[in-house]
Amino acid sequence: MTTKTTTWDALIIGAGHNGLTCACYLAARGLKVLVLESRDVVGGAAVTHEFHPGFRNSRLAYTVSLLQPKIIRDLQLAKHGLRVVERPFANFLPLTDGEYFKLGPNLAATQAELARFGPAGVRDAQALPAYYAMLDRAASVLKTWLLKAPPNLGDGLAFFLDAVRLGRAVVPLSLAEKRDLLDLFTKSAGEMLDARFETPALKAAFGFDAVVGNFASPYSAGSAYVLLHHVFGEVNGKSGAWGHAIGGMGAITQAMQAEAQARGVTIRCNAPVAKVRVAGGRATGVALADGEEISAKVVVGNVHPQRLFGQMLAKGAWDGVLQASDFVQRIARYQSGSGTWRMNLALDQLPRFTCLPEPGPHLSAGIIMAPSLAHMERAFFDAKQGRWSREPIVEMLIPSTVDDSLAPAGKHVASLFCQHVNPQLPAGETWDLHRETVADLMVATVECYAPGFGRSVIARDVLTPQDLEREYGLIGGDIFHGRLSLDQLFSARPVLGHAAYTAPITALYLCGSGAHPGGGVTGAPGYNCAQVVLREGKFR
Repeated sequence: MTTKTTTWDALIIGAGHNGLTCACYLAARGLKVLVLESRDVVGGAAVTHEFHPGFRNSRLAYTVSLLQPKIIRDLQLAKHGLRVVERPFANFLPLTDGEYFKLGPNLAATQAELARFGPAGVRDAQALPAYYAMLDRAASVLKTWLLKAPPNLGDGLAFFLDAVRLGRAVVPLSLAEKRDLLDLFTKSAGEMLDARFETPALKAAFGFDAVVGNFASPYSAGSAYVLLHHVFGEVNGKSGAWGHAIGGMGAITQAMQAEAQARGVTIRCNAPVAKVRVAGGRATGVALADGEEISAKVVVGNVHPQRLFGQMLAKGAWDGVLQASDFVQRIARYQSGSGTWRMNLALDQLPRFTCLPEPGPHLSAGIIMAPSLAHMERAFFDAKQGRWSREPIVEMLIPSTVDDSLAPAGKHVASLFCQHVNPQLPAGETWDLHRETVADLMVATVECYAPGFGRSVIARDVLTPQDLEREYGLIGGDIFHGRLSLDQLFSARPVLGHAAYTAPITALYLCGSGAHPGGGVTGAPGYNCAQVVLREGKFR
């Protein structure tokens, strides 16, 4: 065992994008910051990975929209090489009858597309502006809450003052608009979409956002919020747009790493933290897996809350901590587990969809293979009652159509983001047992819409829910670090009374997606946590 005598002002566990964001803001205020990463590369789930010679792709997180513009500016990510290109339009849905539907790139284009679907499509085209306006109003409210710590129950008067300040964003809304906001936080996406539209393809295009990373039906209560969670972003100033980071998602975290190091942050890879040390109810540092002890005035976990509070705290850490038993029990009951199956494919040619076989901008959109909300609901219940859906939901992106650095000339890479597989297998089974069977099913699902696709696959990189947990620390394979349900949002994320990035243990903080505002490559939890650490001043 070796012992380090240096005491850091702040030690951050995990060099994912939120950990790097937090480190940058702390270092900017003069703190001596150390970031420890268990893997051999920074970035967490936002990394670019060569999975076959000459073929690179965003291995887990795969598309850009939610990363906050303030963070992009403050951390000078463009200066460090980040460039994001917008999709030509949002989504392309090949349909089972040989038809197709394209969403975007603007309202007029979508309305024209809907007109092809007969009288119902015309009525939906007329209803579309009101729907977009409703989402925009709700997203504008959500945006005012993103880069602020939520009101923390237990903070006395401060809780009420914070609640009033954040509640001001709701005051200007009309009564009808407030009702819409309540619906988005409580109802199902399917219920809201069925009330507004008739065309199955349009509802599927919108409803997909409600099941991304969410092991639920689009008719599950609360799924409307998951939909909303995916629409508050922007690309290059264009609200609601999605885009590709040139060089893959690792370009974001590599740029963050460059800025962190420019600010004096020390980053160590291949340094897995085994335990967080606690003395007298205060975090004092960490022990690495190899036995090395590192002291710090403040410890910040950019990890899943069940890992930080349930697995990493040393024996006796909770001794004497007020209400520790209830907190620990609630963390153990924290709901975490998505229906996500992730694949990266090396292709020797572009897919040719039956409905639109020639290459075109549709191949640079999000390609959703799930023609209706009913299809999505069946996929969920099939997986819930068994092991995986026999007719899964697959979204495919082909980033090499806009970024030729990812594959050799004439070749391509594809991201497959698939729902639903059951994160909980029967006792004694592991996903390793079913890896190839389910991977074959996902490729075959694309083949149904693009004959010959399977023959174009040169190599594949498969991430099961079990892989997501053991390689990236995502409990239950949950890409959001916990379900985005009303009982696990805002002032209740991860536990009511400790939502403002704090813990019952002094000088221990949470800056990952298990804190407000939740998952996605936003940088918001990292930014907000840094502000709380600086305000509380436990590093002094």
